[in-house]
Amino acid sequence: MRFETLAIHAGQAIDSATGAVIPPIYLTTTFEREADGSYPHGYTYIRAGNPNRSMLETCLAALEGGSDCITFGSGLAAAHAVFQALEPGDHVIAPDDAYFGVTRLLNEIMNRWGLAATAVDMTDPGQVRAALRPTTRLIWLETPSNPLLKIADIATLATIAHEAGALCAVDNTWATPVLQRPLELGADLVMHATTKYFGGHSDALGGAIIARDTSPLVERIRFLQAHAGAVPSPFDSWLILRGIQTLAYRVRAHTEHATRVAHFLASHPRVTHVHYPALPQHPGHAVAARQMHGGGGMLSVEIDGGEAAAMQVAARVRIFTRATSLGGIESLIEHRASVEGPNSRTPAGLLRVSVGLEHPDDLIADLEQALSF
Repeated sequence: MRFETLAIHAGQAIDSATGAVIPPIYLTTTFEREADGSYPHGYTYIRAGNPNRSMLETCLAALEGGSDCITFGSGLAAAHAVFQALEPGDHVIAPDDAYFGVTRLLNEIMNRWGLAATAVDMTDPGQVRAALRPTTRLIWLETPSNPLLKIADIATLATIAHEAGALCAVDNTWATPVLQRPLELGADLVMHATTKYFGGHSDALGGAIIARDTSPLVERIRFLQAHAGAVPSPFDSWLILRGIQTLAYRVRAHTEHATRVAHFLASHPRVTHVHYPALPQHPGHAVAARQMHGGGGMLSVEIDGGEAAAMQVAARVRIFTRATSLGGIESLIEHRASVEGPNSRTPAGLLRVSVGLEHPDDLIADLEQALSF
């Protein structure tokens, strides 16, 4: 089946008890067992499993082309489970430009647990090779990266990982499987903050790990899901599954709108740089053209005049909302460095933009007036 069909039908069936076309929300924490102690319906307790979660996991595995999916209560919980499934003393190679929550997770939490991490520029495979150690067990990619939209060559870096006896994991949140298929390019694991494009309406929190093949590490991640307890609620699982049904159409529209906005910003005299991989001048454009089907709905823009000018632009917008997060139907803008805090490596004049589903002419007009000061 094609992607659009899988998004509507994978993991979702007519409710056998009522005939309901849309699956119900199973708001129960526990499940009945037989007199002999067995669980004939396959569920024991909400932390170990729930029908809505099972449906979501089946659907996500199908969309990414994986053999298994393990969902969590947030994207960070999903990333944490991958890192914690490694052993103390293991080494991870991570991007130097990445979601600051993952960077803090590695540097302020997992390092205290004994996991070593090295941050490198993932656009340079030579730097990745140079960072390898005998204890390297994982290369963690984020492409496009947050917030500079750097593009890493998934196939090349997966090969480097496998030659070193390590795994390759890709945060595919920004691209989604509509635009990018990491498992088909050689990655072993794909991570998503399902809060973003999968949910698509800024009303549900979740994360997921999709595995190409079952392995002891994947089984350990599944163990951590149940026994560390960072599981998604039935309602969030249901909301995200509902959002997935329109994922392909939303992502294509986000991409079309973002491309138009990026071209407008690239020609504006008050803009010094636009980070968007579909622009020919983007340093990762050639790699993105090979492994992506469009630039996606996210971009970042640097404003002439630094932080003060960027803040002024963000203060003047009328349609864009100043808020954190991304992937919803509404357009968002934020001054990223001030969100990330004093240790941020993000340029002071950078605004991160999540382009929504409003008419692109209205979005461009809003940015034009915001830049006119």
